[in-house]
Amino acid sequence: MATMTGGEALVQSLVREGVTTVFGLPGVQLYGVIAALRDEPRIRFITTRHEQATSFMADGYARAGGTIGTALVVPGPGLLNAASGLSTAYSASSPVLMIAGQAPKAQIGKNIGVLHEVNDQLDAIAPVSKWRHRILEVKDVPAAVRDAFVQLRTGRPRPVVIDMPPDTMQAEDDVELLAPASVTRPAADGRSLDAAAASLLAAARPAIYAGGGVHASAAHEALWAVADHLQAAVAESAEGKGAISDASDLSLGAAVWSGSPLRRYLEAADVILVVGSRLAQGAFRPDQQVIQIEIDPDEVGRNHAKTLGLVGDARATLEQLLERLRSASAPRESRKAERETLRATIAVTQTQEPQASILSSLRAGVPEDAVLIAGMTQIGYYSRPFWPVYGPRTYLTSSYSGNLGFEFPLGLGAKVASPKRAVVAVSGDGGFLYGAQELATAAQYRINLVTVVFNDNAYGNVARDLDDGWGGSFGADLVNPDFMKLADAYGVVGMRAKTPTDVGKLVRDAIELDRPVLIEVPVDRMPRPLFFTQLRPPAKYGR
Repeated sequence: MATMTGGEALVQSLVREGVTTVFGLPGVQLYGVIAALRDEPRIRFITTRHEQATSFMADGYARAGGTIGTALVVPGPGLLNAASGLSTAYSASSPVLMIAGQAPKAQIGKNIGVLHEVNDQLDAIAPVSKWRHRILEVKDVPAAVRDAFVQLRTGRPRPVVIDMPPDTMQAEDDVELLAPASVTRPAADGRSLDAAAASLLAAARPAIYAGGGVHASAAHEALWAVADHLQAAVAESAEGKGAISDASDLSLGAAVWSGSPLRRYLEAADVILVVGSRLAQGAFRPDQQVIQIEIDPDEVGRNHAKTLGLVGDARATLEQLLERLRSASAPRESRKAERETLRATIAVTQTQEPQASILSSLRAGVPEDAVLIAGMTQIGYYSRPFWPVYGPRTYLTSSYSGNLGFEFPLGLGAKVASPKRAVVAVSGDGGFLYGAQELATAAQYRINLVTVVFNDNAYGNVARDLDDGWGGSFGADLVNPDFMKLADAYGVVGMRAKTPTDVGKLVRDAIELDRPVLIEVPVDRMPRPLFFTQLRPPAKYGR
């Protein structure tokens, strides 16, 4: 045992769990932890300019780095500000540890109006967190931190939250630090694996649908091996892009909207192996047999009734499934020619202007292994089916949370996790201004993210929809700053495209600078992507 403060016990426990970076915003209730971080050289502390950036950056760090992201905020408004990033991490199944301050111990739950009091803040963020715990005694810190990391490393990875009063952070006690959390992620049970293998081997036209769970469990090699053995092509959700490299003929990408060639291909399959996806967007034929590999038993069959569930870690389950397939049959005859024909047909659907030409320019301007943050903007939307992805964890979205403004701070976190890899965040003008102040964070810590802002001086998607079907736009026009002057004011490089298709060259030049760069791309209103379902307004609006 050693005598230490609660803050020191917390920080030393984080070190033992392998934490090397914390994104945070210091405040009066956190001094005990801040002092401990100051004195611990093995952890880098990155100060943000708004609490929402702490959780977004931790999420980007976790997903791009294949690790756990850690954030630190003051209680009450600090934690509530960070809840937007927790929402994205929750929807994207990203392992984020959020550490929050609290009111002093004697005042918790009294609802008397002490500084930053929200009664009760753990209840407030319950919908966007997997697990929550309050630490009141210094001696309890190591066990609580280890429990948090067990939660982060087992089951479905989602945010967990610890809060701690300032007097606990500052008090001293004898503390026994613990070994890091040791967990196993088991495969599905043998009987289910046997049934799945038999079903797949009996199928004439099996197909595979891969989701974000492939990345969460690092199941990429196992997935490829199963697909190759069965000669089953792999389609992906937006979060699953990169589960198999698009350089492989086994990959059919993510162009799965209703009526698309890829959707028709999936509908013709007699068995679909679903790996790490809830099938919220899958919508296969009700009579199709689905085999779903899913770590969370509550998700099995949630969105498709005819489902054989394999409850277990995706990598471990695929590896054991592969053993059964190989022992029961030789690899199937290649269907490469058939897949190549389908890949060419899918590629032809990317013909809509101007999104297609802009996206092609952007793809040509970045290395194949670059990380793209696909923002809630027109080019971000268009990238979901059409951006080629060649490696794991190189395409990040806000999943079903759909947070406007997530892309810039999430990109900063991704770049911290991947300092030697190009990272490009694609944003709209409206979304970027949610967190433009984090340009200061990029400059201060030399986070060399390239941020591309497509500027149409509007919430463009909203304006177009209102004009097209609701009798006219309202509240969607924006008056923006001069983005080049803004970049200069923050001490980052600013570039402005003359035409939208200049974006690829500018991004290539920006990456070579190895500095934080803001690229503005002026654009006009873009047409609705062919894969977007047009909303049907009331008849009174006429369309």
